[in-house]
Amino acid sequence: MIRHPMRVISTVVCCSLTLSLVGCDYWPPALQAEIEQLRSETQTLTMEKIQLQAQVADLSKTKQELQGQVDELSRISREKTGMISSLQNQLDAVRARALKAMNPKAPSHKTPTKPTMKARPASKIAPKAPANKIQSPKAVGIR
Repeated sequence: MIRHPMRVISTVVCCSLTLSLVGCDYWPPALQAEIEQLRSETQTLTMEKIQLQAQVADLSKTKQELQGQVDELSRISREKTGMISSLQNQLDAVRARALKAMNPKAPSHKTPTKPTMKARPASKIAPKAPANKIQSPKAVGIR
């Protein structure tokens, strides 16, 4: 009697073990539709990911090209700045030489200066301009 219940229990355990190892191959239609939807979304996202990676690669390439142009322009700017400062120094030197050439050296001894205009009697010469207008002297200068 003890053997008979043991056989039944062992048979049930063996069957349940077999069923657990085999598994169930039945998928409900709603679950199959959801799986297909997830697969299509996965494929779509994979395609978008590939496109975005291509865009990132293109943008990286463009960034490197623009960085090269910025570096080149910076180098040219430094060169031009150096040229400008050199030209300014040369211009200052030429201006200084021109000022020295225009200003004659003062003589070591003083000579009496001659008046440039002779004094004339006011009664003989009539004024050319109205008396209330003041004429400004014309000066020659360096620009």
